[in-house]
Amino acid sequence: MEPEQILYKLQRALERRVNQLAISVTSGGVDNMETYKYIIGQINALESVRQEISNLQHDKELNGKSGTVIDLNRGLKNPPSK
Repeated sequence: MEPEQILYKLQRALERRVNQLAISVTSGGVDNMETYKYIIGQINALESVRQEISNLQHDKELNGKSGTVIDLNRGLKNPPSK
């Protein structure tokens, strides 16, 4: 399996879990404050992971588009004068 496919599946799983937890909180499935805080902590952690994956993908896209070629004027017959 390609790394992009793995990331896509992971993102989908994270999204599903966050949605399940959010529904649990909003539909009255929380019976005490301790459980509420636990679920909110899980949502925050999962959202943090989702954001980190998104940042890594964005960095990869930027690196792929901009390239890393640096022109040092080597091999020119007539180098620019100073």
